[in-house]
Order: sequence, then structure tokens, then C-alpha cells
Amino acid sequence: MREIVLDTETTGFDPESGDRIVEIGAVELMGHIPTGNTYHQYINPERMMPNEAFQVHGLGDDFLRDKPKFAHIAEAFLAFVGESKMVIHNAAFDMKFLNAELRWLGMRQLPWEQAIDTLAIAKKRFPGSPASLDALCRRFNIDNSSRTLHGALLDSEILAEVYLELVGGKQPDFGLSQVRNDSRTSVASDQNWRPQPRPQPLPARITEMEKAAHAAFVAKLGESALWSKG
Repeated sequence: MREIVLDTETTGFDPESGDRIVEIGAVELMGHIPTGNTYHQYINPERMMPNEAFQVHGLGDDFLRDKPKFAHIAEAFLAFVGESKMVIHNAAFDMKFLNAELRWLGMRQLPWEQAIDTLAIAKKRFPGSPASLDALCRRFNIDNSSRTLHGALLDSEILAEVYLELVGGKQPDFGLSQVRNDSRTSVASDQNWRPQPRPQPLPARITEMEKAAHAAFVAKLGESALWSKG
């Protein structure tokens, strides 16, 4: 199964107000394993870069001036994606920009069903918890120290690691694939398969500050509080 982990950088939030894509980065996964095949393209947005956007990704007018326009890279981008599922964090944002750019060129739209939204997955798995890419990196102990500014390819590489954790850890299909591919394994063995514990447990997700705040909250409840017993 081929999947494309994808991210874009833009001049703003709304393509219908004139905002454009300035960078696309994508990482190819095959069977939930990175292949090393990537797509990366800076794009001339044919407009000035607002300072607010520049502060996010650091891509300015001088740098982008000699980069190709979206019209010149659209076919190559679509060829790279093909019919594969696209793994995107906050997919609605990137999809509306990609489809706006394609629509303006009279080219085929990317169907919403082709997108896998990791933001939605994270919110479902961890309701009420922060679900930004940085927050998920902290949760899964993924090093994102090089992410001083947003960058489409770097964010795609980080998101690929986050996605693998969200769907069950690195190489989530490995155990099941072994069972399915071994013709000597009985149906009962297939049904009894269970995921194995991590070789190294994840670090605690509660900070010392959060522990202290919880202790102070419990103390205010008095000795009769349930958390004060046992």
C-alpha cells in the first residue's frame, strides 16, 4: 500500500482571497515504511509575501522570485501523488489550497476521500489533548529540534513518524503480515495474534509542572476527596 505524507506552505489562509502555495513537500511510504522517495518544490506565488506568513516559514519574495509557478509543476506533482492516499495534518487546509491551484489551471481535483487527516486521528485518539504536530512530537518522543521554522519537506518527514505512531507504532503491519504470509500458520493463530510491548516504554507524558498543579488541585478538595484516599 502506497501512501504520500504531504505538507504545504502558503502565503496565508484563504486561496479564494488570493493566497497561494509557495512550497510542497512529500514523503512516500510503502506498507507504512518510508521508501526514501520524496517530492519537494518551492513555488513562485506570483504575489508579495505577507510578513505574517514570512515569520512562519521564512520564504521571502527574493528567494521565491526565480522559482517555477504552480502551472509549471502541477503535472509532475499529480504524477508523484497518483491515486495514493495522502496523509496530511489538518487536511482541509492543504486540500483547499491544492484544489484551488488545480482548479485555476482547469486540471483534475484531488478527491477528499484520497486524504487521511492525522489531526482528526489524533483528536479521536486523544480527546481534549493538544493535537498540533509539535504536541504530537512531544507525546511520541519524536525529535523535532530542527523545526525552528515551518518547512514542507521537513514537516512531512516529521509527520510520517507521527503518523506511524498514530496507527500503532513503527511498522504497524509487521506482525500481521508475518502471520498472513506464513502458509503454515493456522487460522486460529491469525486470530490469536496480539501486538507486542514496546522494547522501550515511552517516557512519561505528564510534566513535573502538571504533576504539581494536580497535587495542588487535590489538596484544595480536602481529605475527604477520593484522590486523597488509598
